[in-house]
Amino acid sequence: MSVESDILDSSRVIAVVGLSPKPDRPSHRVASYLKANGYRIIPVNPGVEEVLGERAYPDLGSIPEPVDVVDIFRRSEEVPAIVEEAIRIGAKVVWMQEGIINEEAAAKAREAGLSVVMDRCMFKEHQKLYAGRQGGSKR
Repeated sequence: MSVESDILDSSRVIAVVGLSPKPDRPSHRVASYLKANGYRIIPVNPGVEEVLGERAYPDLGSIPEPVDVVDIFRRSEEVPAIVEEAIRIGAKVVWMQEGIINEEAAAKAREAGLSVVMDRCMFKEHQKLYAGRQGGSKR
């Protein structure tokens, strides 16, 4: 079992930072897929009210419920502030999507007890793990 599979198996609530309302954007496609596979998606984007039928929040601190995973779709230089917020709200995991790498922020998250995944796509990792199961769903 990999770290990614442990995270995908044990997580239920995913805050998607930088979730775009545009269906052609990677963040929208990934979040839509995860929602269709039984995860609760919470959009984090100060520029929108709602994405994928879910209320959007301007930042992680505004989310009124516990978050398991903070899935980041922002530039690498924006990651440290997001990690600080993830630590503050008690998230268990920081997941940086493909192309997003910030070693300093990852080290800080790990020091605070969070699991960290960098430069990986949740959609692709989920498909690798669950594509062989009936319907492809984790449930």
